Amino acid sequence: MQGLDGLRGLAALYVVLFHCWLYTFPGYPDSSAPPWLDGLMYGRLAVVFFLVLSGFSLAISPARHGWRSVGVAEYLRRRAWRILPPYWAALCMSLIIAWFVVPASHSGPPTGASILVYGLLGQDVLTAPTPNGAFWSIAVEAELYVLFPLFLFVRRRSSAAVLVVLVTIPVVIRGLMAPGGTPVEGANWLTPHLAPVFVAGMVGAGVVVASDRVRRLPWGWFAVLAAVPPLALGVVQGSVWTLTHYFWVDLAVAPAMTMLIAAVATGRSAVLVRVLTARPIRLLGEFSYSLYLIHLPIVLAVIRRVAPHFVSPGLPTFWFTLVSGLPVSLLAAWLFARLFELPFKRNRSWRSIVEKTGRSHWAGRSGGSPQRLPDGRVRESRRSDDAETIGTQPARPGVPVRASATNSSEDCSRQSPGQ
Repeated sequence: MQGLDGLRGLAALYVVLFHCWLYTFPGYPDSSAPPWLDGLMYGRLAVVFFLVLSGFSLAISPARHGWRSVGVAEYLRRRAWRILPPYWAALCMSLIIAWFVVPASHSGPPTGASILVYGLLGQDVLTAPTPNGAFWSIAVEAELYVLFPLFLFVRRRSSAAVLVVLVTIPVVIRGLMAPGGTPVEGANWLTPHLAPVFVAGMVGAGVVVASDRVRRLPWGWFAVLAAVPPLALGVVQGSVWTLTHYFWVDLAVAPAMTMLIAAVATGRSAVLVRVLTARPIRLLGEFSYSLYLIHLPIVLAVIRRVAPHFVSPGLPTFWFTLVSGLPVSLLAAWLFARLFELPFKRNRSWRSIVEKTGRSHWAGRSGGSPQRLPDGRVRESRRSDDAETIGTQPARPGVPVRASATNSSEDCSRQSPGQ
């Protein structure tokens, strides 16, 4: 669905800029950064946007089929196949950098408990020295993936309103019962709080399969109108108040984010879709998950190990990080994605990966070189990509169909991933 990957890529890029800002200027949330950089301090909201977009993307296919999906076991297998290999590769990279280059937190380098907790995606429940501060949201996302079939069941048996109420009301009650009406969030157990934003994305997916009258509504303008109240409140109260009230801000901005995604998915915002589908942004979206996973250790290494040898603290370090750390993060993420993300994004099994690798190997060896026939004539060898279409044409009586080397599961890989 055009534009969604672009949204994901821009959100990931904003998180990188947020961490460049966060680790350069001390004192968060009352940062020592110049006021004109205050727009970079809301990295948490980019993660909330990821969760809304995940709920939206995962629910598109079920929404088209009466809110039914594949079996729970197959669904979980696909999610694990898509998310875990690059995550575990990034975990190994983060552990090496945290042990030998720069720790990821003030609590010191990772321990054996860190390997166990983060390897099993338990960091939203258990506490251990982190190898990568960005990993907290991966555990939240994984827990929401597990709850997704239950959310689908409620949506299928009742309605979108019932699903929203059942998930959101307990969160609101928890907030209202907290001292001062503002819960103090710890380092973990954020999934119950963030479940409503994920569900908001799921509900928004219903717009894609709604009637033409609903699809033609000005969802982009609805998003602007929904964003005005939380934005105005943040401006009036100030950035520090906003950062210390994320519990409520997350819930307040989720409807606007959902409507924005719906506007892009239905093509109602043509200008925005053209921007999001421009080649650089589309390319950024293709490796946005890898960028999110590995950028923070690189940014920390630049700020704490490289920059002090060349520039002074503060704003010079920030500019140095943008000039050096940002391009390195982008290039490293692109390479990382080619090795550890895209093979699992474009294939649905090890067999598919092995077969595609084998075809690429033999195609490379043949190289399109000419073949000489027995009568001396020369015939050019067929391209390997043409061979992938063999067997996809309908069979005709009396005409043999050549076997296809393409695994049928590869057709499913064109579906938009949730993360």
